Amino acid sequence: MIRLGVNVDHVATVRQARREPFPDPVAAAAVCEMNGADGITIHLREDRRHINDRDVRLMSETVKTHLNLEMATWDEIVDIACEVKPYQCTLVPERREEVTTEGGLDVAGSADKVQAVAGRLRDSGIFVSLFIDPVPEQIEASAKVGAQAVELHTGIYCNARGTAREQALADLILGSQIAAKNGLAVIAGHGLDYHNIGPVAAIPELEEVNIGFAIIARAIFTGIGPAVREMRELLDKFEKKV
Repeated sequence: MIRLGVNVDHVATVRQARREPFPDPVAAAAVCEMNGADGITIHLREDRRHINDRDVRLMSETVKTHLNLEMATWDEIVDIACEVKPYQCTLVPERREEVTTEGGLDVAGSADKVQAVAGRLRDSGIFVSLFIDPVPEQIEASAKVGAQAVELHTGIYCNARGTAREQALADLILGSQIAAKNGLAVIAGHGLDYHNIGPVAAIPELEEVNIGFAIIARAIFTGIGPAVREMRELLDKFEKKV
């Protein structure tokens, strides 16, 4: 069964819009778990624009499935991760001016730094994943620096149409095969929603997806519980077609 990781960053985005104590992403994470989420994902950014240190520490204690902490390779954030010890850390690129993560981590071009951070995390007992574009060079570099998983960036696939989307899907399929052959667990995420999840869920090597914005957006109309359950049902439906 493909695991569903739900990113609750945008619950915190709403909270931070008014600097109120609600809505609480910690409570949202619990509701997601009660409705079929297999894991919770949060991104602790350098500027703390949504998720903050309090959220990370509380979720490290309260999440019952597994907590996936997305993070850049900033020393301060690595220190926090090694202290709270989430189940998993996913290293991502990060720029202050971006609205959301814009592309995969350049592992091949920053191998020494990524390897050092991955080593610290693994020494702390944390499962290490790298968010990368589905490019063979980046996948092979990920295995060399000590990652245990890769999260393949699905943004190009999600934004493309027609033959461009077909090519992007082919890249994801090939990338998944290369990752599996290199002993890496295969995760996918970024831009996935209720309309485009099917072909990705059908990739045989895929073990997990991380979805945030689409679920939180749907939750405005349905509530978080039904939004998570609907995505869980879609994953099960399309996985069975393989």
